[in-house]
Amino acid sequence: MACSYGRAVLHVCRRSISYSAPRRFLRDEGPDPLDHATGLEKRELLAIQSGNEDPFNMNITKRGPGTKDCPNLVPSAFKSRMVGCICEEDQSHIKWMWLHDGSPRRCECGYWFKLVEKAPV
Repeated sequence: MACSYGRAVLHVCRRSISYSAPRRFLRDEGPDPLDHATGLEKRELLAIQSGNEDPFNMNITKRGPGTKDCPNLVPSAFKSRMVGCICEEDQSHIKWMWLHDGSPRRCECGYWFKLVEKAPV
């Protein structure tokens, strides 16, 4: 009885295991994410596909002149938006402030910012 148990263990240990990926993954024929996306995700993918790499204006932008007569324009689809200003080039922290529709706001460093209306995605 013990001998047959030992042979069974050896037989199970000799089974080969395949580690290869299925053929459909090797051919890169996965489903298109745009076909499965809905709602806001689909609108974001369509905006990126049409050439708008930053549909939500989340990338860092360089400041312009920033005077009271010519403030830095910040696009927003809402009545207010939080904006961060890196006042000096070598600073490691960001000064945050709220911008509200209609009135420009001055940062502590002296640059002016103004909220402008942008169509939502």
